[in-house]
This record gives sequence, structure tokens and C-alpha cells, in this order.
Amino acid sequence: MDAASSTPTCPSGRWCSALYPPSWTPLQPADSQGRFLHDFSYAGYHNGEDPMPSSPPGGHFDAVADFGADPTGATDSTQAIQSAIDAASVAGGVVMLSAGSFRLDGELAIRASRVVLRGAGAGMTRLLFTSHAGRGGKSHLSIRGSVARGADLALAADAPNRARVIRLASVAGLSLGDDVALGWVITPAFLADHGMTGIWTTFEGQWKPIFRRTIVAIDASATPPTVTLDVPLRHAASLRDQASLRRESGYVRESGIEQLSVANAVAWADAWKEHQVQAIGVDDATDCWVRDVTSVESPGATGHSGFDTRKYHLQSGGVRVQNSKRVTVRGVAMRNAQNRGSGGDGYLFQVSRSSEILIVDSHGENGRHNFIQNWDFGTSGCVFLRCTSRGSEYVTMLLGVPLITPARCEYHHSLAMANLVDSCQLDDGWQTFNRFGESSGAGHTATQSVFWNTRGAGTLQSLQFGWGYVIGTAPSVVLDTAIGGLFATGTAPADFVEGAGSAATLHPTSLYEDQLARRHAP
Repeated sequence: MDAASSTPTCPSGRWCSALYPPSWTPLQPADSQGRFLHDFSYAGYHNGEDPMPSSPPGGHFDAVADFGADPTGATDSTQAIQSAIDAASVAGGVVMLSAGSFRLDGELAIRASRVVLRGAGAGMTRLLFTSHAGRGGKSHLSIRGSVARGADLALAADAPNRARVIRLASVAGLSLGDDVALGWVITPAFLADHGMTGIWTTFEGQWKPIFRRTIVAIDASATPPTVTLDVPLRHAASLRDQASLRRESGYVRESGIEQLSVANAVAWADAWKEHQVQAIGVDDATDCWVRDVTSVESPGATGHSGFDTRKYHLQSGGVRVQNSKRVTVRGVAMRNAQNRGSGGDGYLFQVSRSSEILIVDSHGENGRHNFIQNWDFGTSGCVFLRCTSRGSEYVTMLLGVPLITPARCEYHHSLAMANLVDSCQLDDGWQTFNRFGESSGAGHTATQSVFWNTRGAGTLQSLQFGWGYVIGTAPSVVLDTAIGGLFATGTAPADFVEGAGSAATLHPTSLYEDQLARRHAP
């Protein structure tokens, strides 16, 4: 603080972004070229406003003592543990798993709110899943709701980027605390605006839930009536594109998976017979979490040959969060996937169609894309904080021999909006660019997203639609924002770059944590 002017100043010996001065506010006006940083502080459990609970209300259910789960791994414990989960689902509670190895020939699912599956500690409680046939696209261990949406409530006026107050033609049937999705139709005009005519064809003409929100205020007396949302929009919503609210129901909430380890790797050939087999899935959930979880070596895993000595943990995917909001993944490490080929495999931390997800203090190693946003519209406001990634690689099998190509973390699909990679160590890298027709028409994969205080020896490629932001990189980071190549088509202007090589003195160290502190300041 400058004593004479009482204006906040950047600390001595540090530098502050021109777009994030010490006086920054969430509605900081855009600069002369239209650039600004979103407020990312809403990511995670309860929008970052409350700590995750140590225990939910309800009882404790001992899966071993009370339901007969076998911690020696000699017999299948699927039914015993699922029975404990089902018992806890009646009124909420914690399912306790002792130290040991539990063989699971099926899957486990938490389908109710306020249920926590808790082990004795990562590495001490090991869930060893053995099945592979027919498991494509499924999760061995999941938190799983079933969201349904009501009728359209049409917007009465365009809603600008960063808006929280939304004007509706009618607020009939809405109540404080309602879960809602704000979305719009992927119209020909929307496609043309983004240069995606003929590319986003899979989604053309469909209404998409772009932002998942909660109503915190209603003013039925206003003309037109308004609702206030808990989190600002990350993109303008237009009447032209039939923007509307739809009320949601069916989220699982306040449930978690914690303090345990998982493995689902199998025989090498079997792992390559199925695509997108996840160890852990969080689907249709809000205010849920996965914390203090690791993958471990699977006793049933084999490599591609006797020369392959890697200790495999996972068939394909690690943790996938989709169709969800306000979920925290904290202190999770996923390693060593077998299937790292095409078809959506080898994604160790994956976010799809979700809002305000926080993945923090987590590690991905030896997947295909260790951290990834994937598939369809509707991923925004997500934060990857202090994550580390190394060893991403794409594997093609040719006559039984793996051909390995280095890969990176990435934004993968359909205009992920205003996400943040914050204080991450990327020894393989991260990429976002125009993927054109790849992956059924991925096209432009990101816009308005920020790379803040990036370290590591990887390549950071930021070719975002409209503005993207790279603020503070270590000297070891290889930076690529050049817009001359094929994959930069339609991404001009070149993304904003500031402080290349000077991450060590960037203030603040974490954008997310500083914004959260500002929001909570008296």
C-alpha cells in the first residue's frame, strides 16, 4: 500500500500482471483491447466458501466387521461393500474400510447424498478392481446422480459476459436455492461467429447446458423479472441463440471418496479391448469430493511383453468428473495407465460438461493426457491448482509393439470457457488449439482461459479462440503462442503473454487463492 495515495501497490521485488493489479476487482473493466481476467474463486466444494467436512451427518458403517468385506483380497468384496454403501444411503453416513486389499470383481457406486466411502489411508486401504469386459465408458468406483431438467425459461434480454443477474420472461416455478442450467442452442449463427461452420456439426441445433448454477435471489417485481446466480457467466448468452434457464433436479450432493487407493489394471491385451474405463467417476454431482486417493500397482496387470517392466495401476482412465459442479479433487495421484491409445483412453484427470471444478495438489503420470478437459460444450470456471504432470504419451500398437509419441495435457473439445491452470509443474506440457474435425468435431478447444505461474520443462501451447492468457512462466517452459500455423487457424489475435521466464517473482503466486481471499475479505 502506498501511504500517500492509499492505493494498493505491487510488493517490492515482485511484478504484478497488468490485467491483475493490486486494486483488481471481479468487474475490472477490460483493457483497450478487450482483455480481462475472470474471477476463478468459485471453483470447488461450496464455491470455496466452506471447508470439506470431516464427516457428514449420519452413522458409521464398518464394511468389514458389519458387512463381511474381506481385507485379505482372497474373496470378492463387491457385494459386501456395496451393501454397506446402500445402508449408509438411507440417512447418510460414513462407510469405513480397514487397512487391507479388497478384491472387487464388480463396481461400487454411491447414488445417494451425504455418503462418504473412507479408507484407512492412501496406500493402506487398496481397492483392486478386476473386471474389464463391457466396462467401456464406465467407472469402477463412482459417485453418481441422475440429473433431469425442466422446461425452458427464456431469457428476456441478452446476458453479458460476467453477468450474475439474468432477466427472464417469467420466474414462475423458480425458488431460492434451485439448481439451474443456463444454456443455448448451437445455432448456425453461433457456429459462424466462431468459424466452426461444418465442424461443430455433432452439436448443431441442440440446446446445451453451458453453465450450471444455483439461484441466490429472485426479483419477481422487476420488469422483466430477474434471478441472481451464485456464479458469474463466463460467456455472453444471446436471445439469438435461444438462451434460457432450465431447472435441474437429481444431483447427488455432499458425498465423497477419501483416504484409499485404487487399481484396475488387468492383462495388457484385455485393457486394450475396452475404451475409457475409469477408476473413479463423479457424475451428476454437486458439492462432492475425492481426496487423499492414489492409484497403486494392480496385482493382475501385465505389460505388452516381458521387456515392459512398468508397474501398471490403471486400465485407462483415472478420475473423471462430468455433468457436475462445485466438485473438489484434492491430493489425488493417478499413474501408469495401460491403454493410452485413441478413443479417449489414458486420461488420468478428466473434466467434461462441468462448472467450477477444483483439482488441487494432484499428480498425473504416464497417462496419455494426464489432465484434460474433454467432450462437448459446457466446461467452464474450472481450476487446476498446484498440479504436477509428467510422462504423457500417446501409444499406438503395431503388430504387438507399442509406438510411443510424447503428448501433453490439454483442452480437448468445444470451447472450454474461462478455466485456470494455476501454479502447475508441467514437465510434459499443456496445449490448446483448433483441432478442426478431430474427435467428432472438437474445433476451437478453449477461450478466455488462463495459464498462471507455469513451471516445468514442458511446452505450453496456447492458441485460444479470442483471447487467452499466459501470465508468468519459468525459463524452462517452452512457450508457443504463434498464430501462423494450421492449428492456429481462427485463433487470432495471438494470446496475451506477460512475464515469460519470470514466474519466480510473479505476485500473487496463485491467482485462484488470491481471488478467493479477496472475495472473503471483510
